[in-house]
Amino acid sequence: MESQPAPAADTEAVAKPEKKKESWWDTLRFLLILFVATLLVRSFVFAPFSIPSGSMLPNLAIGDYLFVTKWPYGWSRYSIPWGLGGQFSGRIWDGLPDRGDIVVFRYPGSANEDFVKRVIGLPGDRVAVRGGVVILNGQPVQRQRIADYAMPVTPNSPCRIVGNAPGAGEATGPAGLECRYPRFRETLPGGRSYDVLDQGDGDLDDWAEIVVPEGQLFVMGDNRDDSADSRVPTAENGVGLLPVDNLLGEVLVAFWSTDGSAEWIKPWTWFSATRWSRLGTLY
Repeated sequence: MESQPAPAADTEAVAKPEKKKESWWDTLRFLLILFVATLLVRSFVFAPFSIPSGSMLPNLAIGDYLFVTKWPYGWSRYSIPWGLGGQFSGRIWDGLPDRGDIVVFRYPGSANEDFVKRVIGLPGDRVAVRGGVVILNGQPVQRQRIADYAMPVTPNSPCRIVGNAPGAGEATGPAGLECRYPRFRETLPGGRSYDVLDQGDGDLDDWAEIVVPEGQLFVMGDNRDDSADSRVPTAENGVGLLPVDNLLGEVLVAFWSTDGSAEWIKPWTWFSATRWSRLGTLY
């Protein structure tokens, strides 16, 4: 039996389904979804925040980039970025910070800016400052002298001395020029501890006792002589007593930190300017 010849191969290309061309509406819809997702995350979950001043030294440095958790104290109109929160008053899922929390808030004065300070007094607390020592509900807050804080002097962190404490100022350290500040370990009632700086005698070292009103907080910077906080009224560019409704969230972690020496046109400086030891610091 003779074998039949194999049928000739079909040389025509198999037609492929035509790929659907993306329309302008698909692109617009993707951008809209991305915008809404970003808005929801920044409003209700996490938001980035950068440190522009040395008022929270030694714990937060100029050039630190932080994630702020938005849910611990609830949400107000200030929680929604880009001014999209409208004018509604009050808070949703309202909650007070604990003493010692580092909080980010909308400045209660005329400037539309976000600030960061530490909560010292809650509603009903009696707060005073005498000789640089915080007096909370009639009792001095425990404070212990520890080793000086040596801050490397970098392009974004100059040596700023506002007091007369012995030994404060520029000095040469193992890694180069540094700025030395007297440092103390402060412990609040309940055991919350953190470091603060005291640069000596200053205008903010003595502050008459007040009772923190309902709906407000008493906040301070950890760099006690260089912080326009609740000891300075908003009329003098300070924070004054902070309305609870202005809270944005609690500082959680540092995800980046730079000493200010990087240049955009020199990518290798992005790495040399990074303060690697500060990345991942929890607060």
